[in-house]
Parts: sequence; C-alpha cells; structure tokens
Amino acid sequence: MDGEIMEKKNTLEKIYMLNELDKLTKYMNQIIVETIRSRQMDKFESHEKFILISFDWYDIHEESGEPAQIIIYYEENKLIFLCETVRCFHKVQQLLKEGTDNEHILYEFFAELIKGDIDCLEELEESITETEDELLTCTRKGYAAIIIKYRRELLRLKKYYEQLNYIFEGLVENENNMISNEKLRYFRILDNRIDRLFAKVLSLRDYVTQVREAYQAQIDIEQNNLMKIFTVVTTIFLPLTLIVGWYGMNLNMPEFSWKYGYPYVITLSIIICLICIIIFKKKKWF
Repeated sequence: MDGEIMEKKNTLEKIYMLNELDKLTKYMNQIIVETIRSRQMDKFESHEKFILISFDWYDIHEESGEPAQIIIYYEENKLIFLCETVRCFHKVQQLLKEGTDNEHILYEFFAELIKGDIDCLEELEESITETEDELLTCTRKGYAAIIIKYRRELLRLKKYYEQLNYIFEGLVENENNMISNEKLRYFRILDNRIDRLFAKVLSLRDYVTQVREAYQAQIDIEQNNLMKIFTVVTTIFLPLTLIVGWYGMNLNMPEFSWKYGYPYVITLSIIICLICIIIFKKKKWF
C-alpha cells in the first residue's frame, strides 16, 4: 500500500505502512529509519528537532480488534504516521482532520482517537453490573469464563491508556519546545482526559475483582450447603450403623429369638431417625 501524502502550507503529512520504511529516507535521517525498523525505541522520545511517538493502538469500539502499532514522526513541518496493519492504516486516515499546522493535526488525531471511549467504558461497567446481578440471583454456570474475559479486556485497556498517559506526559513537558504555549494547553486537556480514562479502567478492574470475590463466595456457600446435607445424612445414619453393628455380632441376643425382633429394630431405627431430624430442625442445620 503506497503512502498517502497531503501537503498544506509549510506542512507535510504522510501515512505509510511499517513495511514501507525504505521510502522514508527522503523525509528523515537514515539512523531514525533504522531505529524504527529495529523497534528499539521508547513510547515517547523527545529530540532536539523532532519527536518520535510509538504506541499499540487498540480499538475499544471493536470487540474482536487486535492491537496494532502506530509510530508518529513529528517535526515542525513534517508529520508522518506509520501503521502496522491495513486496518490501522485506514483508521489513521479516518482520524486525521484538516488543520492549520502539524500541532493542530496531532492534537486532533489524539482527540479523535479517544473520542467516545468513556461511553464504551460506561457500557462495559453496565455489563459487569448485569453479570454481578445474575450470578447472585441464579445458578447458571459459566460465570468464571465471563469474569476472565472482563479481566483480559480491562488488562488490555490498562496497557493502552498507560502508554497514552506516558506519551502525553512527554508532550506536556515539551522539553524541545516544539509545541507552542497556545497549543500546549489543548494537549494538557487531552492529558487530563486520558488520566480520567485510565482511572476509570483501574476502577473497573477493582470492580471486576469484587465481582470475582462475590462469585467465589457464592460458590463457597453452595459447597457449604452441600457439605451440610452430607453431614446431616451421615449423622442420621450413624446410630443405625451402630445398631447394625450390634446385631451383626455373633452374640446370642434375646431379640434374635423374639418373634417381634425385626419390627422392633425397624421401629427403633425409624424413631432414632425422627429424633435426629427433629433435633436438626430445631438447630436449623437444614
């Protein structure tokens, strides 16, 4: 896929695929190109005349979306985007807005990137709440897999906003003064938005942990109830086992020759069972 190029007054804006790095030598130093090729760079690098940004874009609006790397090379009069996948390439095309200068274009790109994310996080929160209500009110199985899915999704989101947080810390510090004071306040606004998104994800992770603990407590209660039933049944039949043991011994017991011996033992067993049940009922053991 050939790089898309847009030229505006003293600005150059290009979008390339990462496998088209060889075409970048006319726009940037060969050392920078090789650094990008080796992928040995930080999420944010501030140099004297340029800024290099690298992050794994994760589409929060698509459930099946896989992370894809986006690299941004920013000079005063150059703004180059490198995309790992075709899907990522088209997404960058959609996000880029018209701007008077590269500062504004870069700001609009990140503003569009996180646009609507808070709504998605709120929908995720509602989904977690519904799952919590269901697992506490019904006995359907499979909630463990659902909780694991939530945890994996939130882990991805945590990593995603963590790297954006790191990038905007660097942009707001503005060590090389490549962002004007006028535009810097807009980047600070975006930085605050990303902070809130990151805090929301951390809050949801804590919430999912609480849901998992509630689910585990529910399972423990069910297991305890089952063990209580087994204990009650065992306790009821323990005296009967003792009676069977007595009459199973090779001793000359009077009941063996008594014509009412069998009815007597049966009646005794029933009475013992009833007494045990009455006692357990009063104790509220079942």
